[in-house]
Amino acid sequence: MESLTPLSRRTALSVGGASLLGLTYPQLLSAVEKARSKARAKAVIFLHQWGGAGHHETFDMKPDAPDKVRGWFQPMSSRVPGTLVCEKLPRVAEITDKLCIVRCMRHTAPMKNHNSAGYYSLTGIAPPTDDQRLRDSNDLFPAYGSIVDKLAPAAKGAATFVSFPHVIADGSITPGQHASFLGKTHNPLFVNEDPNGADFRLPELSLPDGLTPSRLESRTEILKLIDSQADLMEKSAVARGVDESYRRAVSMLTSPRFKEAFDLTREKKATRERFGRTTYGQSCLLARRLVEAGAKFVNVYFSRAIGGTGQGWDYHGFNGESVTNRLNELLPLTDQTLSALVLDLHERGLLDSTLVVWVGEFGRTPRISSNGGRDHWPQCYTAVLAGGGTKAGFVYGASDKIGAYPTIGQASPEDLAATMFDSLGLDPEAEIRDAFNRPLPISRGKVMKEILA
Repeated sequence: MESLTPLSRRTALSVGGASLLGLTYPQLLSAVEKARSKARAKAVIFLHQWGGAGHHETFDMKPDAPDKVRGWFQPMSSRVPGTLVCEKLPRVAEITDKLCIVRCMRHTAPMKNHNSAGYYSLTGIAPPTDDQRLRDSNDLFPAYGSIVDKLAPAAKGAATFVSFPHVIADGSITPGQHASFLGKTHNPLFVNEDPNGADFRLPELSLPDGLTPSRLESRTEILKLIDSQADLMEKSAVARGVDESYRRAVSMLTSPRFKEAFDLTREKKATRERFGRTTYGQSCLLARRLVEAGAKFVNVYFSRAIGGTGQGWDYHGFNGESVTNRLNELLPLTDQTLSALVLDLHERGLLDSTLVVWVGEFGRTPRISSNGGRDHWPQCYTAVLAGGGTKAGFVYGASDKIGAYPTIGQASPEDLAATMFDSLGLDPEAEIRDAFNRPLPISRGKVMKEILA
């Protein structure tokens, strides 16, 4: 049985006078339940575009702007009349009738460094400072999926929160990828393996002959099992987390459906090719399989690295980097995987119950810099959503003529967080408690009602 969403303070106050009106306690609970939002989605697939994808090169092109703004590529028409996308995204152009494009994302507390902006993007909470040296800490806010695991965990046998295939970092590990002060029990099932690898699987504890599931209910028995298979400890997220939440680990060990989700060889070759035989492509396919198996929040990190030879979106043009060469890798990869994921979910009847979110930590500067690329720009960028009760074939908001600032609508990471939680049926004002037992709302934004169907 799933845990009930805790009351927000505002919701509690709104029904707090019910006893004065003669309501019994059961009637009061009924009133509270009606005050809660109804879930529009069973799961969220969060595609984090590490490095910050530029809106000028993707979903908010400015073909009439000067050369130094317009950029390197031409726009193309899409399935939605009047909605232009980059010419390097032809497959995405064919599915815009299933997308909700938000062109007015903005940091109200601008964070220009990757680690601080990344934390903001992964939690919906602005960090205390915009510092590239921001260190991962249990004092900072937990990841979205950890909050979902705390308030509305998945059914027995499935992991609520799964993340892969990278731990993202820029110098130091980016905060916001784990449960923080909620405790290790709510950390993601993290899989640091390449889903495109020939031998990809979920490293797991194997059950010796004679060791029945009932015996595994004993903490002593499972710790003995871990000791006997210590070589898995470094690779297996299940094994690493078993000391904090061994019952959950046992349920996954004895749940064939969830374990089978990691076996990508069960997919047709054509399906795997459709997603692309790349780390990111197969990661997106794995995300769909995990949602089918009961996971409720899946983080797929587009890249481990930013800049240099990494696949991330950080295209400054430093050190003689060929920005067009870089984008000629990034854009086709995005075109294939995003379109494949959305279409696959749609064809399987899963898109209505799954919210797909494609977003990075910020956008890129409206003007191309003297280095030949674009720098960090949190004042205006784009997010793309699909399914989960969002409007299809819809564009929300608009930016000015050079894509520098929103002119119509405004959405922040806080608002995106509130919208995702609301989609899953969680009250964005519900509270969790930090290490000092202080109540904190899970979101400090407002649900973007404009994008909801």
